[in-house]
Amino acid sequence: MPSKQEAAEQSMKYAVDLVFCIDKTSSMVPLIRRVKENALKFHEDLSARMEEMNKRIDELRIRVVAFGDIYADGDDWLEESDFFNLPDQIDEYKNFVTDINAKGGGDDPENGLEGLALSLQSDWTKGGDRRRHVIVVWTDTSAHKLERAIDEQPENYPKGMPKSFDELTDQWDSPEIDASARRLILFAPDEYPWSDIAAHWEEVVHFTSKGGDGLGEMDYSFIMNMLAHSI
Repeated sequence: MPSKQEAAEQSMKYAVDLVFCIDKTSSMVPLIRRVKENALKFHEDLSARMEEMNKRIDELRIRVVAFGDIYADGDDWLEESDFFNLPDQIDEYKNFVTDINAKGGGDDPENGLEGLALSLQSDWTKGGDRRRHVIVVWTDTSAHKLERAIDEQPENYPKGMPKSFDELTDQWDSPEIDASARRLILFAPDEYPWSDIAAHWEEVVHFTSKGGDGLGEMDYSFIMNMLAHSI
């Protein structure tokens, strides 16, 4: 017979939002297939882990923000979706992720901070008794400083972007993002800004990658366990 605490947890409604923030530049060609495979099965694996723990996700939504380099790629630098409700919109979700192709980007760095900012601005769920708002970033390179857009802002630069790393940090700490729900997982090199984020932001897990082959190091099973136990 389950304990009172276990029974209470089992009766809770769990709402989980996942945003996959994916570097889609040419340097990711050897790795983009792995990234897409993990993204596509993430919801199934997380649901299975939750069931093993006698918990059930009542609301699961996934959104994708695929970024490149706006200074090199022009209008092709960004592909982003709304939230997909799973499993009802599984086909639409799979089609969107499958159509992401690694290309462009020019030289390092890329617009990872803009990708992260767009992810933070998601329309996060307010449902459920217990929530998780999770952003997973996959990249193998550093990111342009946000200040570059002050003097060199392309016409298609997204609106509402923070103007500095400090302003982006303020967004992470904003009351609009539930501090008890937020989680950020970085598969990124030990370079600016990812090492700074890991050092100074709360609720961040950083798995260091190296350009060209680093994402092969990620321990997918460990990440699934960490998320399941944090819900």
